[in-house]
Amino acid sequence: MQDFPMAGPPALLLIKHLLDRVLTWAPHQTIVYRDLRELTYAEFFERIQRLANTLRTLGVKSGDRVGVMEYDSHRYLEFFFAVPMIGAVLHTINFRLSPEQVRYTIHHAGDRILFLHADFLPLIKSLTAQLTTVETHVLLVDEGNPTASELAIAGEYEALLAAASSHFDFPDFDENTVATLFYTTGTTGEPKGVFFTHRQLVLHSMNAGWTLAAHSDTTSLRSGDVYLPLTPMFHVHGWGVPYVATALGLKQVYVGRYEPHLILKLIAQHGVTFSHCVPAILQMLLHHPSSASTPMQGWKVMIGGAALPKGLARDAMARGVHIVGGYGMSETCPIVAVSTIKPEAMADDLEETLAIATRTGFPILFVQTAIFDGHNRALPPGPEHIGELVLRSPWLTSGYYRQPAESAHLWRGGWLHTGDVAYMDHDGYIRITDRLKDVIKIGGEWISSLELENALSQHPAVKEVAVVGLPDARWEERPHAEVVVHPAARETITTKELIAFLRTFIDNGTIHQRAILTVIRIVETVPRTSVGKLDKKILRAQLQAMVVKPTN
Repeated sequence: MQDFPMAGPPALLLIKHLLDRVLTWAPHQTIVYRDLRELTYAEFFERIQRLANTLRTLGVKSGDRVGVMEYDSHRYLEFFFAVPMIGAVLHTINFRLSPEQVRYTIHHAGDRILFLHADFLPLIKSLTAQLTTVETHVLLVDEGNPTASELAIAGEYEALLAAASSHFDFPDFDENTVATLFYTTGTTGEPKGVFFTHRQLVLHSMNAGWTLAAHSDTTSLRSGDVYLPLTPMFHVHGWGVPYVATALGLKQVYVGRYEPHLILKLIAQHGVTFSHCVPAILQMLLHHPSSASTPMQGWKVMIGGAALPKGLARDAMARGVHIVGGYGMSETCPIVAVSTIKPEAMADDLEETLAIATRTGFPILFVQTAIFDGHNRALPPGPEHIGELVLRSPWLTSGYYRQPAESAHLWRGGWLHTGDVAYMDHDGYIRITDRLKDVIKIGGEWISSLELENALSQHPAVKEVAVVGLPDARWEERPHAEVVVHPAARETITTKELIAFLRTFIDNGTIHQRAILTVIRIVETVPRTSVGKLDKKILRAQLQAMVVKPTN
């Protein structure tokens, strides 16, 4: 080693270095918040420095947890950078959780200070006696001058920034310092804290950006794109894409509170070209009354958080939307696979494009994948070799905050266990067939709830569908499908027609013959989680509480 001396200081993978290039590349590019605020990247960086000085003035030290309850905004983007860049930990609070879960996450994280949008004042006021770690609060205000007499308030965000110095020397420190923390809910127990380091977030940003920009297909992310995220920034850093967009110097548009008419207005007004969301958000926008007058031709949308149904993908493509599926989970930072179309597979055939776009995805660089059987043995590729998807990558969370037993279970055998049932196809794509907890066992045969949802979603009358298995005296379990139909079809569509449609997929061998046992109900809505995914835990409980008679 003496012949190869380490003469220079190490180049650290710190979040602050995501800003090194953009401040000279695109200092005048803009970041927009609703129809209320527009600032340049140069102004954005100045505000990050003012926020850093404000945090120090408020007593925030390295390692302290800073909680944020805010809608998607330029302010949230400032927290993404300033809080970890001073060595503190950004806790992005999911305000859609129940009040008890919000209380639990703030207390478990040990937040010292809360930055909260004025809309969340009533909630925090009701919890303040139980939030014993919180020392003070800062208000985030769009309009008006709300009061919060029952809380210890340090001030209003803009006033504090205006009073702070516009210069801050962001320090170097260990790149393995924890940068962010948020909580994910499962089927049982309290929410679990997922955390990521500077190194992990920088590596994820580099590889997500590389993957999205490298390919010449119609869903690539390029420097000229206009970016509007539709994944809450409290959830896995808005899937990490705000870090990528900022490093590339894209024009960014943040919508605040999700209001469909305003989202569509901003898409049209700013010529938005790249977004990402769960299927329910795209479904909502495509069928909103304002959608017909909103130009969507060429809009690129990455879908994640749930399987992309073929029916929804077909509807989007009919409007000129370029759609791609992505895969990840809270514990994976989150992007680990994207359903990029290989060059040799490029085709004008809609069905072939749909088939690839709705696959789970092709692993991105530095992601190792395997399919394990019930004995932690790797399985070969092919649909006949179905098991649990397990992962390794430099940016996967190392565990759950202050939960060692759950962390060890997540990483048993040296692989992160996703809980997803899958196989690897012979082209290298991951094919998720279901969640372990959602697979339906009918008379000893395993049936995928996702495949049933995908089949039913292709009926032109179907807007949304959720399938779960319920106990059955004869068959062990039986599939139950809750179907939301488009308003124009509510008076004409019947469950018998939907069963007949499902039978066509059985006849052509797409799904298992026992899918014909599916019980179908036409409903107004299906339950969803706080981040817009189908909430099958709630749906299963609702159905078990009622008597649902078979339609066939």
